[in-house]
Amino acid sequence: MESNIILALDVEDREKALKIAGSVSGYVAAYKVGYPLLLNYGVEVIRDVANLGTVIVDIKIADIPDVSRNIARILTDRGATGVIIQGFVGRDVMREVRKEAKNLYVVAEMSHPGNADFISESSEKIAMMAKEEKADGIVAPATHPERISVLKRISGLKVLSPGVGTQGGSYKEAVERGADYLIIGRTITMSSDPKQKIKELLSQR
Repeated sequence: MESNIILALDVEDREKALKIAGSVSGYVAAYKVGYPLLLNYGVEVIRDVANLGTVIVDIKIADIPDVSRNIARILTDRGATGVIIQGFVGRDVMREVRKEAKNLYVVAEMSHPGNADFISESSEKIAMMAKEEKADGIVAPATHPERISVLKRISGLKVLSPGVGTQGGSYKEAVERGADYLIIGRTITMSSDPKQKIKELLSQR
């Protein structure tokens, strides 16, 4: 089954994460691994998840260029196919991470309310910068689906959209607005039947 769902494995327990990931294998486009698993088990946990499918590591890299490039190399060496970085750190960081990452995704806007404090005022500039630096995609929020359309038009890149379900975003509306992939975590991981929940979501296409 072709899927546009990226499962966010934002759980703290390795065995639980792998059990959920295994149960939905073939029903997701990729798995997103972030700080909860990495802080508890180290970067080697990426290999465990990569044995089940494509892994995008989301620690929103936001450091100076040299450090950011080295982080991307470490993650890629452990099996990450893609990495997500913060766009506000600028094009020099994008260029350095691009050297190491197989797929580079740049955060243009985030899905939480605090995004409006600083990031949103620069998001369109970030989207254009991501295009110019040949990123593979941008991150734009399903919680503000109108922004998906705007940022996709500016960048011309694939859009990964977090915020569906628990945060209030609509799977159907995000897809209609141009999201290529939906990053979904708790709505699936906290479900009594993760595979069935994914099937329900995909049926909305």
